[in-house]
Amino acid sequence: MNRGQEGNVVTINRAYAGHRFTAAEPYEVTRGKIREFAEAIGDPNPAYRSVRAARALGHPDLVAPPTFPIVITGIGEAGSPIFDPDFGLDYRRVLHGEQKFRYRRPVHAGDLLTASGLVAEIRDAGPHELVRLETELSDARGELVCTAVNVLISRGTGAGEER
Repeated sequence: MNRGQEGNVVTINRAYAGHRFTAAEPYEVTRGKIREFAEAIGDPNPAYRSVRAARALGHPDLVAPPTFPIVITGIGEAGSPIFDPDFGLDYRRVLHGEQKFRYRRPVHAGDLLTASGLVAEIRDAGPHELVRLETELSDARGELVCTAVNVLISRGTGAGEER
């Protein structure tokens, strides 16, 4: 069990459900960052590396791989409260449970994206707790580009019985 200094079980602070947060500054998507990310995930798609290849597919510049927004919306980014001690999340117990992206349009080199998030849900799932974060990425015109949904699992801190 996740125990505090007095030995009691520490659960996630449910008062954070519904909490909204915003990144301190926009994230500039560069060609270099797209290329580095594509290299890191081992994706050889030429549209991630060559402006000519990206434009041949109808993109204005390099296009980012579909999972690229994790760089911007990753855990602890965008002003997320989950590192706040009052939130109560013990990272020794965290598993990344789910990640999905809902796109309005692809992310391109040259985008200046602002992240604004929501602690959408905190709930028990058997002996564990689940935290669902939803982060919207908007471009410089304020238009929604992508919504990232991230579910974290806090092992052993829920109210349910161990299985």
